[in-house]
Amino acid sequence: PALVLAAVLVLVLAFGVNSAGLSSRISSQEDTVSNLSLSLSSARRDRVDTAKDVQRLRFSVESNKDQLSSVAESLKELAMVQTLSKAVASLRCAVDRLIHNRTDVKGCCPLEVGRAHKYYLFMSVLDWCHAHQSQLLILTDDKDWDYMRSHVGDTFYWVGLTDEGGKWEWVNGTPYTIDRRRWTPGQPDNWAGHGFGSGTEDCAHVHVDGRLNDRHCSQRMRFICRSHSSQSET
Repeated sequence: PALVLAAVLVLVLAFGVNSAGLSSRISSQEDTVSNLSLSLSSARRDRVDTAKDVQRLRFSVESNKDQLSSVAESLKELAMVQTLSKAVASLRCAVDRLIHNRTDVKGCCPLEVGRAHKYYLFMSVLDWCHAHQSQLLILTDDKDWDYMRSHVGDTFYWVGLTDEGGKWEWVNGTPYTIDRRRWTPGQPDNWAGHGFGSGTEDCAHVHVDGRLNDRHCSQRMRFICRSHSSQSET
């Protein structure tokens, strides 16, 4: 009996020790599960907050897009108004010049102002210059050539030089001696195959490179008029 009692006592003690260890492990696992639950809840809250932030950012972007679109439209309208205002002012000045039959009109700026003369550049018929007390540009010195070259850009302009009478001369009757440096290579060639009716190329224009070329006089292009400062002062 004593031996049996001792064995039972040993078993009870062993079971108690194992039970304590198991309880400790269970408690530890419960703590771990609790911590994981807290972390999961926090992650869920963060996800919700992040979704809200994304929504706010999306709304802000859409709002800014609308504002930028509105600003762009306003700028277009402003540019259009400014363009129309300039066009109206230009037309008013043109009408005033015609009414008063003069090129210097109060409140209207000259189109182009040179050092010794005033130069006017227009897209119109060739007799416009004469109607406005001026003449097609005559290039008398280096200053005239420099001024002309600085304004031609990528456009052809008639100048007051012709050989319709059989020899080259300026429109004021001044004889002209050909200077090959002032002409594009191979010009003037007095070409007859231009396709603009009878006759040859008898009128000179300024090429885009700032040098002269001859063309048929019936062709339409921009031209340069000159009005002496003594005739038109602003």
